[in-house]
Amino acid sequence: MPQSQLPYQHTHHESGAYHTIDAIISPQEQLNILSKAEVAKLLDVSQSGLYKLFRSCALAVLNCGNSLDDGKELLERYPDFAIQIIQEERGIKLEVKGAPASAFVDGQMIRGIAEHLFAVLRDVVFASSDERLLRSLDNDRTEATTDAVFHMLRNADVIRPKVDPNVVVCWGGHSISMGEYDYTKKVGYQMGLRGLDICTGCGPGAMKGPMKGATIGHAKQRLGVGRYIGITEPGIIAAEAPNPIVNELTIMPDIEKRLEAFVRAGHGIVVFPGGAGTAEEILYLLGILLHPDNRELPFPLVFTGPGSAADYFRQIDAFIGTTLGPEAQQKYQIIIDDPEKVAKAMVGGIASVRAFRKQTDDAYYFNWQLKIPRDFQRPFAPTHENMRNLQLNREQPNHQLAANLRRAFSGIVAGNVKDEGIRAIEANGLFEISGEQSIMQPVDDLLTAFQNQGRMKLPGSHYTPCYRIV
Repeated sequence: MPQSQLPYQHTHHESGAYHTIDAIISPQEQLNILSKAEVAKLLDVSQSGLYKLFRSCALAVLNCGNSLDDGKELLERYPDFAIQIIQEERGIKLEVKGAPASAFVDGQMIRGIAEHLFAVLRDVVFASSDERLLRSLDNDRTEATTDAVFHMLRNADVIRPKVDPNVVVCWGGHSISMGEYDYTKKVGYQMGLRGLDICTGCGPGAMKGPMKGATIGHAKQRLGVGRYIGITEPGIIAAEAPNPIVNELTIMPDIEKRLEAFVRAGHGIVVFPGGAGTAEEILYLLGILLHPDNRELPFPLVFTGPGSAADYFRQIDAFIGTTLGPEAQQKYQIIIDDPEKVAKAMVGGIASVRAFRKQTDDAYYFNWQLKIPRDFQRPFAPTHENMRNLQLNREQPNHQLAANLRRAFSGIVAGNVKDEGIRAIEANGLFEISGEQSIMQPVDDLLTAFQNQGRMKLPGSHYTPCYRIV
C-alpha cells in the first residue's frame, strides 16, 4: 500500500493561501521496477518540459475533491508545489512539497489518491520513454495512432482479455445540477445491478455519479470490486481531477487519443447533460458512426437525463438534426427519467456487440473494427488562427463536418478550463469562429443555452465567454 512517510509539516494560515503538506510516498507493483534511464528522464527537468507536465498532472490529482475547474488557477493556487523522484536500489519514492492538505488524512495520503499519483507517473514515463509508442505517436498513419492508444490502455491494465463485454462509457458535464447528478447515480445503480462496469472522464458531476451508483449495485450483487475506469489527458486533468471512486486511471497524451480510447475500450455509451465538452464528445462519436465503413457496426448510444433535462436533449437533438441531418439522429435513442430502461438498453445493446464481435472474430476488449478517419485522430491545437480557419460549411461529407464542429467545441473547452487556453485568451482576446449561417446559428444557440443553464463552469463561478461567433 502506498504510504506517506513524513508527518504533517506545515500549514499556511495567511489570507489567500491554502493548507499544504510535505510527504514521501512509496509506490506498489510495476513502478517499483523502473529502469534507471526512465527515472533519469523524469529527473531531467529540462527535457521536453516533462517535469512541468508531470508536476501539473500530479497537482491536479492531489487536488481531488476540491471545487475548481480552472487549470491556470490551480497552478497559481499552489505555486510552491514540487514533486521529486527519489531513486533507491530497490525502487523509487515520490517526495511532494506544498501538496494540498485535502489529499491526506492524519498525515497519511489517501490510498486512492496515492494510486492516482503513481498512475500519472506511470503514464508520463511510458509515453516519454517507450520507443514503440513514440514511433506510433510520430507516425501519421491511422493504424499507428490506434496502436499507440492500444499500448497506452494495455500498459494501464485497462484492457482485460477473456472478459465478456460489459464496459459502459458515461459522458456528461462536470457542472450539472444536483437533480441531474442524483439521476446519474440512479442510472449507475441500475447498470451496476446488471453487472456493467463504468468508464468516464473521471472527474466530478456526471463522471462521478454513475460510478457512485454502480458501487452500490455491484455491492448488492456481491460482485466484488467493480471496474471504475477513468480516462483523462494532461490538458483537462486539472479541470476534471480524478474522483475518488476511480480505481483504474490512465492519462492519454491528448484529447483525440482520449476520445479514441473511450470508443475503442467501451462497449456502449450513455450521455448525460453537459456543456461544450459533452457536445464535443457527441460530435466525435456521431462523426465516426456516420462514416460509411461503420454503418453496420453495432454501437449502443443513449442520451438520458431526469425530466428536468427533457428540453436540454430536445435542443441537442434539434442541433444534431439541423447540422448533421436525420441519419445522425438515428444513431442514438433518447430516454428521459427512466434509469432502469437505460440500463436495459445498454444490456441489450452490448449483447448485440458481443454477438457481432464473436461472429467477426474481433476482440471483446478493444474495438479494432471501428474505422476512425485521420481527421478525428490528428491533434487539434486550439490557437486563434486554427479556430478562425475551421471549415464549418456543408461543402463536405457529414462525418467531416462533424470533425470540424468537434474541433470548434474542443477549442471552447480549452478556452474555458485549460491552462494554455485561458492564457491564450488573456493574451490575444476571444477565439473567433465563423462559418455557414445555417450551421453557425445552431452553434450559437446551443452555446448560449449552455451559458444560460450554467453548464460552462462550476456552480458559483462567473463565466466569461472565450469565443465570439463571427
